[in-house]
Amino acid sequence: MEPIVLVHGGAGDIPKSRVQGKLRGVRQAAQIGHYVLNQTLSVLDAVEAAVKHMELDADFNAGYGSVLTTEKTVEMEASVMDGKTLKAGCITGVIDIMHPITAARRVMEKTPHNFLGFHGANNFVRQQGFEILKSNALVTDQAMDALENWKEEQKSGNLKFAKTEIGHKKDERGDTVGAVAIDQYGNIAVATSTGGITGKLPGRIGDTPVLGGGTYCDNRYGGVSTTGHGETIMKACLAHDIVKRIDYLGEDAQTATEIACKNMTDRFLGTGGAITIDNKGKVGVSFTSRRMAWAYQKLNMMHYGIEKDDHFEQIVEQSEVESLIAGKST
Repeated sequence: MEPIVLVHGGAGDIPKSRVQGKLRGVRQAAQIGHYVLNQTLSVLDAVEAAVKHMELDADFNAGYGSVLTTEKTVEMEASVMDGKTLKAGCITGVIDIMHPITAARRVMEKTPHNFLGFHGANNFVRQQGFEILKSNALVTDQAMDALENWKEEQKSGNLKFAKTEIGHKKDERGDTVGAVAIDQYGNIAVATSTGGITGKLPGRIGDTPVLGGGTYCDNRYGGVSTTGHGETIMKACLAHDIVKRIDYLGEDAQTATEIACKNMTDRFLGTGGAITIDNKGKVGVSFTSRRMAWAYQKLNMMHYGIEKDDHFEQIVEQSEVESLIAGKST
């Protein structure tokens, strides 16, 4: 089986002005994840590295690009799961750190728990020696503009909060980043990270840190990372639904992902998407949102897209990967 690293950069109402930045970012994340997988032979290292790259990129709603609560604060969440052991780490309400995905992995590896949140989670990351950033260091101009636009739409009555929650039509940044990887032996890992939704109430928890919602992984069947309207994804248990379709119905990754995403939106109206790698190394990518940036590398070929019918291919030059890795190390 050939190793694969598959990533997404969030599903949402992404405008054309943000398309190239999203595509650039997911291609780079897939390259970095694939490189790390080949170097370390660890699917957990691969998905963490891919997600960490997107957490540093303001084109994505995770880490540095996270959106804001109604109080102009950043509250982040993430999860990681190992398909071999079924161990998982989930974290929510973390503030002032650059890489929530690494914090989630620490929960998995350094505690007897699956999930830490808010005060306890923030104490934990301090105890683990994470660099604590200055207050508001993660608040970007783009996130502030998005929040102000959201507030104006609320005041004007053109966009009711309930409509935003159901359809999520005005989230131009897209929700969440995620990665799924499989190695030559069929070991699978998944990682997902997000800043949530613009204008969320402080303390809101989305699907990203919820096992079976934003992330699920089992070597016997496959691994899934989801993105979109969190309240909808949680109700549909989207990641778990996709894995169980592979298990019980024998569907491949693409079929299971397409049907589960469509069923979710038909039932709950909210939109979203998912990326999947099944136990045979087949890839699934589907979304009901306007756009979702995705990419995966297998051997030296990059596959990527953002529109519903996209599937572009590009040969990855070794010099390009080396330059990208060197740039990250400087």
